[in-house]
Amino acid sequence: MKKNLTLALSLSAAICSFGQSSLKAKINAKADAIDSKVVTWRRDIHQNPELGNREFKTAAKIAAHLKSLGIEVQEKVAYTGVVGILKGGKPGPVVLLRADMDALPVTERADIPFKSNVVTEYNNQKTGVMHACGHDTHVAILMGVAEVLSSMKNDLAGTVKFCFQPAEEGAPAGEEGGADLMIKQGVMENPKVDVAFGLHINSQTNVGQIRYRSGPEMAAADTYTLKIKGKQTHGASPWSGTDPIVTGSQIVMAYQTIISRNVDITENPAIVTVGAFNAGIRSNIIPEEATMIGTIRTFSEAQQQLIHRRMQEIATNIAESAGATADLKINIGVPVTYNDPTLTEKMGPTLTALAGKENILTAPLATGAEDFSFFGKKVPAFFFFLGGKPIGSTAAAPHHTPDFFIDDSGLGLGVKALCHLTVDYFEKK
Repeated sequence: MKKNLTLALSLSAAICSFGQSSLKAKINAKADAIDSKVVTWRRDIHQNPELGNREFKTAAKIAAHLKSLGIEVQEKVAYTGVVGILKGGKPGPVVLLRADMDALPVTERADIPFKSNVVTEYNNQKTGVMHACGHDTHVAILMGVAEVLSSMKNDLAGTVKFCFQPAEEGAPAGEEGGADLMIKQGVMENPKVDVAFGLHINSQTNVGQIRYRSGPEMAAADTYTLKIKGKQTHGASPWSGTDPIVTGSQIVMAYQTIISRNVDITENPAIVTVGAFNAGIRSNIIPEEATMIGTIRTFSEAQQQLIHRRMQEIATNIAESAGATADLKINIGVPVTYNDPTLTEKMGPTLTALAGKENILTAPLATGAEDFSFFGKKVPAFFFFLGGKPIGSTAAAPHHTPDFFIDDSGLGLGVKALCHLTVDYFEKK
């Protein structure tokens, strides 16, 4: 009896493995067949970029494509977001796949046939608009994933939510936006999402390579404003007033000691940056007020709370010692992008089997931020980086710069990766 049971279990596992191999072979063949279509979508979106919460044409293109595939579509989620729901032929978990859609106020310099020539006004300044972070590739990849998975709908043991998200780079002043707003508007419900997968193209990683890390991967990003109020006086008689510039300068330097003397840097790095310091209007006037703004980057909530507390203590006490006052306001921004360790351990082998062990790299901690992290606060999430650097290239411009360039020959790997993760999660769940 025991031998028969063992044989039955082995046979069942073999059948399951064969089924998975067959399904993945179909995925790979379909992804290869539409590769040129994915590249065409990417180049069209690149040439016609739109800023956050204004991705009207991009959203329309996505919605039309999903509808053509017979996928249930929700539009105008968080202003311009598009959500597609694909119910598989068998019951199972709900997987959310996310792609961000927005471009940046950057004037493109790259000499490519599909270069962006879009111009707009941003913060009262004329500027170009460019997909300088690769969100155009993310959209094209997920459109490809939708086409592949919808073509094998009856083989899927679960439901896929295709989440095309606006304003990852931040919403316009006075507006909400991004992943946080999509969540508030119910993207994680009806049907309830069990897990989230996302990717980001990377100009510093070779085409064909994938990199990720378990646990914290990208930093939480907070912003702050500090106003120091002193007493205005003539620049020739500083003893008659209270100088907010000198006081602020002392605070700037003291803020750097938070990292060097308060944070346990053996656990995780952290950053406190002063991005602007504004005060005064004339060479011979000590002003009444100085204002500084900046960003804080952390990799844990405990670290975040420590830095916030020390910033308040330093600003208050230095200002008081000078006879000034300090008003610090910290805006909690994007959380840590965190790869759930259990999910990462479970899904990592999927990427290794697809790309090859030699093409899987451990990602270093990144002090940049990513609002995919909001999905990871709700469900286990896994986020990885896809290579977009031409093989053999010795240098590549970083993201958010005018010379940013992505080799779109690597998009097919992104399509396959998200498809494989989805079907493997359905089976492993």
